[in-house]
Amino acid sequence: MERAEKRELVASLQSALSGAGSIVLAQNAGLTVANLETLRREVKGAGGYVKIAKNRLAKLALKETDHADISGLFTGPIVIAYAADPMTAPKIAQKFADKNAKYIVLGGAMGKTALDAINVKALATMPSLNELRATLAGMLKQPATRIASVIVAPAGNIARVLAAHAEKSNEAA
Repeated sequence: MERAEKRELVASLQSALSGAGSIVLAQNAGLTVANLETLRREVKGAGGYVKIAKNRLAKLALKETDHADISGLFTGPIVIAYAADPMTAPKIAQKFADKNAKYIVLGGAMGKTALDAINVKALATMPSLNELRATLAGMLKQPATRIASVIVAPAGNIARVLAAHAEKSNEAA
């Protein structure tokens, strides 16, 4: 690869990683091309990207971004997964690592915060932003439903008592 190509690769990787909400680095020790393509499809389907680049070039690209310095994780063959949504890359990378023993999550970065493998796993188990929104909407909806049932309940009870009293009066007459 010539210098101009290397500069172009570093610039494109740098611009891609600058907009990433999170970056996950994993060791690619013996994964087949089919496995990597499966990972790429899963990440791309969720709005993220997977890159494989030379470690030295990836370190140069990360150096110019606002992300934490994770250059120590670049040893051996590395797969870089990233996405604009901070939860996407950790969730999919960890799910893929659980299925494939040869794909080992090393860590990553979420903004200026460096993540180790344990932090990536913790992020993967957290609910996504849409799941949190749905939970919050459900919690906001519950009190209104309860208030409506409490307000309606006394009127229903009164109606049942009056109906029972009227029925009893009719039987007596």
